[in-house]
Amino acid sequence: MIVDNYPLAIKQLREKMMLSQQEFAKVLGVSFASINRWENGIHEPTIKVKRKLRSLFNEYGIKIN
Repeated sequence: MIVDNYPLAIKQLREKMMLSQQEFAKVLGVSFASINRWENGIHEPTIKVKRKLRSLFNEYGIKIN
């Protein structure tokens, strides 16, 4: 699956993993509010978190343009 926007990719990844925002936050070691802000396009993850996300995107077959 190819996704054009980062907030949508994060949401799709979380849904593929069948996690709530709270659970996904624990997996990534961030707050619930961070996940919520990323999915709503208010903020972007840090570089450190983007590395974790990239690994998960690959694992779950989500490609970002």
